[in-house]
Amino acid sequence: AVGGRGGVRKLVQMDACSSMLHRDDAIATETNNNTNNNTDDTKTTKTKICETYKLAASPDERTPLPFPDATFDLVLSSMSFHWVNDLPRLLAEIERVLKPDGCLLFALPGGNTLPELRSSLVLSELERTGGVSTHVGPYVDLSNVGSLLTGVGFRLPTIDIDDISIGYPNAMVLME
Repeated sequence: AVGGRGGVRKLVQMDACSSMLHRDDAIATETNNNTNNNTDDTKTTKTKICETYKLAASPDERTPLPFPDATFDLVLSSMSFHWVNDLPRLLAEIERVLKPDGCLLFALPGGNTLPELRSSLVLSELERTGGVSTHVGPYVDLSNVGSLLTGVGFRLPTIDIDDISIGYPNAMVLME
């Protein structure tokens, strides 16, 4: 039987940051309490979309993912791969836990992200101290992503790049 939303019956959420992993728990609890305490004659019932499991990832990036081989049909990552120091190792682990013909879908900032912020920080630091240090982390060059994926065993990688320009009135608003 197909269950859940879009056929998803089980959802595993994993993050190295426990606060991010559980950031919406209070909202979900509040929604459930409001639904259960509804005194209106047209009571609404909150149905569980799918089974959800939350796991804190090991802070040690060398630790294998805690799942057997070929566990998942789909792995999603939204804006988190740029925090990983050993991206090829993580991609190899994801390929290991995906079922044959499974799908990895991810988004990450790449290459020339935040160029104005980078140049502003370099210029201001040169002016004040006479030297330069890194303040904005390096991002993976998007032309190398396909090679990274095929190098760890993914077949038929498809890369789509969207250039999105967003304006900020000042650096403090950007960093919030």
